[in-house]
Amino acid sequence: MSAILYDGTAVLGRHLRRTRHAPAIAVMTQTMPVVFLLFFGYVLGGALAMPGADYRAFLVPGMLVATAAGGVMTGMFTAAQDTHRGVTDRLRTLPMSRAAVPLGQALADLLITTAGLVPLVLVGLAMGWRIEGGPVAAAGAFGLLALFRFATTWIGILLGLVSRSEEAAGQLGGATFMLPLLSNAYIPTDGLPSWLRLVAEWNPISAVATALRDLFGNAPVPADAAWPVSHPVAGSVMWSLALLALCVPLAVRRYARGER
Repeated sequence: MSAILYDGTAVLGRHLRRTRHAPAIAVMTQTMPVVFLLFFGYVLGGALAMPGADYRAFLVPGMLVATAAGGVMTGMFTAAQDTHRGVTDRLRTLPMSRAAVPLGQALADLLITTAGLVPLVLVGLAMGWRIEGGPVAAAGAFGLLALFRFATTWIGILLGLVSRSEEAAGQLGGATFMLPLLSNAYIPTDGLPSWLRLVAEWNPISAVATALRDLFGNAPVPADAAWPVSHPVAGSVMWSLALLALCVPLAVRRYARGER
């Protein structure tokens, strides 16, 4: 375990230095959520039945979760880039833990994302969003958000390791923007057709967004929703741990085997 932590810390430092020297992706992933928040809050929000201030209070937690779900895209692109440029092969020849390389990438992504959420939270506060649920509940909400981002990053790492090329990873990563649209991140699901509502409420993003709204005190938990949404905290933890249990061993095994 100590070897994994030591080697993982070294890989984490590599990714942080990489971001410092090539900040374009980090800047894009941090500014785009703010742009979407302003667009949905002041443009799309006017077309919804919810009043503007209420909709923005509903929207900010959903936007935080949509940003966390972006770990699929960033994890996939970074892992694919290292794989197809030979970096992963060189790291694999070093006497280090096989789990350390994907773990270091996931931890670096979590740190960068945590810093990137600060401007999004500040813009949300400027738009009128408030944390009404108390400090302990708010800490729990941000903890769930970090756990979900960590899980989605491992999904991306696995997909990046099995991708055929950087271009394929980039195209598939772009398609992940559809995931928040099929959830309650931006709009309530109670007005959707029954089959689409079922799909949206079993989307992990919906459970985490509902949990954040509940813990922040922004919106009540729907009573007639699917189980992950009607029990959002438990549903969020369940989804995150299930994704980690599935993706972490597969990603480590794929990294250890190489491109075969």
